[in-house]
Amino acid sequence: MANFSVDDARALAVGPQVVLADIDPASTPHFDGSKKKLTHEFTEIDEELDELQRKLYANARADMPNTGAVLLVLQGMDTSGKGGQVRHVFRAFDPQGVVHAAFGKPTEEEKAHDFLWRIAPKVPGPGMIGVFDRSHYEDVLIHRVRKLSPPEEIERRYGAINDFEAQLTQRGVKIIKVMLHISQQFQKQNLLERLEDPTKYWKYNPGDVDERALWEQYQQAYEIALRRTTTDYAPWYVVPSDNKPYARMVVKYLLLGALRDMDLDWPPAHFDVEEELHRVRNS
Repeated sequence: MANFSVDDARALAVGPQVVLADIDPASTPHFDGSKKKLTHEFTEIDEELDELQRKLYANARADMPNTGAVLLVLQGMDTSGKGGQVRHVFRAFDPQGVVHAAFGKPTEEEKAHDFLWRIAPKVPGPGMIGVFDRSHYEDVLIHRVRKLSPPEEIERRYGAINDFEAQLTQRGVKIIKVMLHISQQFQKQNLLERLEDPTKYWKYNPGDVDERALWEQYQQAYEIALRRTTTDYAPWYVVPSDNKPYARMVVKYLLLGALRDMDLDWPPAHFDVEEELHRVRNS
């Protein structure tokens, strides 16, 4: 019997009155099973995900009209598990149908344009599932905390983001926006693990400690961004993520829901199947 569902995952959507302090990062909403059951829930939908993704990709290859796409936006404090989401969740997918983009510090060329200039080309095309590991939201999060842009420009960006995402949904892109919500203590443990394991030195950035000192400011910036940009067409999901396997399961079910909503089927043949069978058999 299933212990988790798409509806359970979608229940983590937040509204414009969200208060992050009211959401326990160590909780596992709508799931109270054992670690074994968690592993079962994580893997039991793999076959359905695989089939739905192949249908989506096949429709694009067959030039079927109105073939959509899926965009997963992952945001969270440092060590919240964005990379782990990509590594674990997308094992169930064919890599040729997945595109990944990680947005770091903008280049000088990128800074010379509007903040969405570098984002738009990375939006997944028809038939693809795209992942943004950090995203256009960096331009209202770190910019607000570090005062990298004037307040009036940051205010403008909330509206620009909503307009941009509305345009994407009109093009058939289903947007899943996930904030991986972790506690300050959990982040500390993760940073210590990176320093205590030589195989993880490459993941450690001394600047993370500087950003950690601004924890409360970042929580406030996230809360404002969530409130201003959660919409009916692109809602935010705040996923408690101190339990990483739970968070990965939630994201996987959100992807499943998006693909199910597309009502996918295999594209029909654009040729006479019987005639082609005869030609091949006699070739």
